[in-house]
Amino acid sequence: MSELGLMKRQFGHRARLALSPAEIRVIDDQAHAARTMWNCLHAWWQMMPKDKRTLAAADAAIRQARKDLDFLAKLPAQASQAVLKTYFRAWVNCWEGRADEPNFKARFRSAMSVDIPQGRDLNIVRVHRRWAMVNLPKIGRVRFRWTKDLPVGKRATTDNRITGARLVKDALGWHIAFRIQTLEAKPQPHQGPEVGIDAGVNIPLALSNKDHQDHGRPPRLPDGTADRDKWLTPKEKARLLKLERQAAHRKSFRKKGEKTSRRLRHTYDQIKQLRAKATRRAVDWQHQTTTYLARTYGVIVVEQLNITNMVKSARGTIDEPGKNVKAKAGLNRSIAQEAWGRTVTMLTYKLGRHGGQLIKVPAPNTSRRCSACGFTVPGSREDQATFVCKNPDCGFECNADWNAARNILHLYRIGHVIVEVPAAGRRGRRAAKTVKPAAAR
Repeated sequence: MSELGLMKRQFGHRARLALSPAEIRVIDDQAHAARTMWNCLHAWWQMMPKDKRTLAAADAAIRQARKDLDFLAKLPAQASQAVLKTYFRAWVNCWEGRADEPNFKARFRSAMSVDIPQGRDLNIVRVHRRWAMVNLPKIGRVRFRWTKDLPVGKRATTDNRITGARLVKDALGWHIAFRIQTLEAKPQPHQGPEVGIDAGVNIPLALSNKDHQDHGRPPRLPDGTADRDKWLTPKEKARLLKLERQAAHRKSFRKKGEKTSRRLRHTYDQIKQLRAKATRRAVDWQHQTTTYLARTYGVIVVEQLNITNMVKSARGTIDEPGKNVKAKAGLNRSIAQEAWGRTVTMLTYKLGRHGGQLIKVPAPNTSRRCSACGFTVPGSREDQATFVCKNPDCGFECNADWNAARNILHLYRIGHVIVEVPAAGRRGRRAAKTVKPAAAR
């Protein structure tokens, strides 16, 4: 195969680490040192004049800080350089409009992580079918769960290798995320059919050809909204409820300004573990579902949604209080739990990998317009799950999410496109945001 038919692809793989209590304390100290290094860099950036905010000056500052403060010296030197590069990259992303300004990292609200920039320092060796060993700076050899064949040993080449890793901590413990670079064939254009997808809370992903994707569980409550703990088993839900009651009871004894007790922190940690387990199950479902969709369909059309505005509170103000606040809060939780943005992100890169296309179309009125006659008649959307066209000449009746999915696909076919992501996974042309959909079929 010629070089023109190949492309480099970078992806990540996350595995669970098996650490002793002493090793956990060492990595915790390194993560806190990395967070402190970030905060020191941010303070240095704010104090220095604009003409002296250079990479070389910042590098000299952190080198001196590592000599003066023993706590910062716990972080490996290469990990310190990674913090510096990440901080400067955050400002570049801000200047180019991709992110907000960098800010201080709080102790309890920041994700704990440590970078290992050089892949050659890892020295990965597979022990047996289930476990492997990796070398961590200032820690030594550590076991991790082998769940994917990695390019190590004789399999590692210049174009197929591990370029680095990052240690990440969540409620379930420390994990290692490998950065892998590989050389693979460029995908051919996907010849699969076109499909429109409506993301909802009644049906997670409703497809225009009725190939709906559900969670495979009974997660709905009597009012039709999603169960907050639908990814947990009945025993896990009962345990979660018990822990939440314990936490509320123990918190009632804490005085204002008093530190959280050890028992209450332990209860909070147990609640976080159950929440993290539910999140991992939800992400696993999203990965499996988006992989199936990317392999099956060549063109997938979705709505351009502003999820931030959709989940705003309806509480209102004291002078003008909101209406149906509790119902809106429940709907907001259901929308946030479905994580529509993460689903679209997964579809974007997976379709690019399989040669497909992701298309975004305008969202207004897709759930209120009839997909059979094309007219928008008030009252046609009877409830969350039912659509009955009130046009006397139509009377079309179907599931509301399926009706919206058909409208989404039709908008693409008549050319009302906002964003088109080509097969390579990069953003393509952008149409005007004020394009109005057709009134009739």
